[in-house]
Amino acid sequence: MLDLGKTPHRRWNPLLREWVLVSPHRTERPWQGQVEKPAAEQRPKYDPHCYLCPGNSRAGGHRNPNYSGTFVFDNDYAALVPGAPTGNIRESSLIVAESERGICRVICFSPRHDLTISNMGIDGVTNVVGIWSEQYQELGAIEWVRYVQIFENRGEMMGASNPHPHCQVWANETIPNYPASEQSALLEFRKDHGKCMLCEYLRLEKAQSIRVICENNFFTVVVPFWAVWPFEVLVLANEHVTGMDQFSPDAQRALADILKCITSRYDNVFEVSFPYSMGFHQSPTDGEEHSEWHFHAHFYPPLLRSATVRKFMVGYEMLATPQRDITPESAAERLRSAPETPLD
Repeated sequence: MLDLGKTPHRRWNPLLREWVLVSPHRTERPWQGQVEKPAAEQRPKYDPHCYLCPGNSRAGGHRNPNYSGTFVFDNDYAALVPGAPTGNIRESSLIVAESERGICRVICFSPRHDLTISNMGIDGVTNVVGIWSEQYQELGAIEWVRYVQIFENRGEMMGASNPHPHCQVWANETIPNYPASEQSALLEFRKDHGKCMLCEYLRLEKAQSIRVICENNFFTVVVPFWAVWPFEVLVLANEHVTGMDQFSPDAQRALADILKCITSRYDNVFEVSFPYSMGFHQSPTDGEEHSEWHFHAHFYPPLLRSATVRKFMVGYEMLATPQRDITPESAAERLRSAPETPLD
């Protein structure tokens, strides 16, 4: 019997259909690499220099309204634009490029500069979930938009350009790489087994329970068996829903609750406002029926051992196979034992 806690082994990721190398014996190795300085956590409720705070100026002369709840606007430095001219380059099958249209928006969660999802009130986070659902449906209804990606980068080390609580929404003309890979895997699993891959995976995780962190009536959070990042988690809808457009008001509030639970646990494990990249994966908006899709969210946090030791994807991970030292089971245990209350 393979001892997953002691023996080097590889684990299969069925969503991306690739292997992950796990080396649990390496957790005791000494660390003499780069050590980060934790960012100062004390921030004002309002920052006159923040381009996301109410009433402040943004790039190009735009000024934010004095908003009191959420605030949505088109990104001033959008990576994708709706009016991109159509064109392509094809020199044989080896040099290929195609134009890509898109719409990029920013959603400010709150007028308060000093908040995060973990320490916002449940009503405030529920309002954010409602805005996510509205944006998914509004942008997805545009004829040429085939995928709507909602994501949040939290913390400087994850590339967040501003600490004000916010996220981004990118609406793409094509389905991006990772959702496309997941869709292919989900379709093949349904064809081969006659059931939803993530419904079946959630059933297995709940039966074993060792990687389950927290749950409510609508959502369950697990450290996936195939996790790559040290404290990566997967948020899964308990019922088979393909996207946010199918959420009831109770489900929206439950998603807000589960997001507060996991982000608070993150903060408490490392006693710092925890950095991460988070994104929702849900049905494409290409006009086709996608019953194979199962709504879920990925959290990819970079901290390895403490608030000062960061995990980079380098070397073998970039050139061969993703690799991790901390097992998903040990990460789940640390997160499961952490409080759900916001960090003081």
